[in-house]
Amino acid sequence: MTETDVAPVRLSPGDPAPDFTLPDADGNPVSLSSHRGRRVIVYCYPAALTPGCTTQAVDFTAAAGELAEAGLDIIGISPDAPDKLMRFREKENLGITLVSDPDKEVLRAYGAYGPKKMYGKEVVGVIRSTFIVDAEGRIERAAYNVKATGHVAKLRRELGLG
Repeated sequence: MTETDVAPVRLSPGDPAPDFTLPDADGNPVSLSSHRGRRVIVYCYPAALTPGCTTQAVDFTAAAGELAEAGLDIIGISPDAPDKLMRFREKENLGITLVSDPDKEVLRAYGAYGPKKMYGKEVVGVIRSTFIVDAEGRIERAAYNVKATGHVAKLRRELGLG
């Protein structure tokens, strides 16, 4: 493990959210800055088409309408290629924006890539994390090592929507 593999970054409320432009499942560019004026849930997940990530994406899709009414957009980021994201979206009927970060630059900028425990072993990979970015582009909330199951329900409660 080298110095570049480590994610020392941990974002906190008030920090500027790292801006990004990444391709979505259709290959279209999605920029965080284009959502200014609305709050955005940016969530980082390890891999499309895996059980935990599917649970989380399906839960976000189910809550998307209610979150949108509350002024919140959703962007999911993983290292998966756009074609895999498209298969994920179609297989699970996902109604949320999923973007591809194969170089993991954005995941690193958010502190969502680095050492983590998996099945008791330390590995380097995507750390399941969720951020709420306010309308001005600052971090409102940052949660690292979130659980896939029940996370969206917990987030809705924290936002006063549950």
